[in-house]
Amino acid sequence: ILNRLKEYGVSPPEAEAGKSGQGPLGGKTLVVTGALSSMTRDEAKDKIREAGGKAASSVSKKTDFVVAGSEPGSKYDKALALGVAVIDEEKFLEMLEG
Repeated sequence: ILNRLKEYGVSPPEAEAGKSGQGPLGGKTLVVTGALSSMTRDEAKDKIREAGGKAASSVSKKTDFVVAGSEPGSKYDKALALGVAVIDEEKFLEMLEG
């Protein structure tokens, strides 16, 4: 059963916990808003976690970066109001590479 779950992309919480804080986005919290041209938002969230970051669904003062694709919504406005750094998709991809 576990192997079948892994085939579908499900991993035990311990495996995810081991990745946290390691990688080019280690310890950073990012929120994705708008449409990205090179990946879906879910794929972007997976890449954030793989790079050691935390993918959050809402913007707060604890958010380090908001990745803004085309037609960003209210998360973009909230980021500006809170003074959270807003980056574009190109900068996000550069950060993933380290």
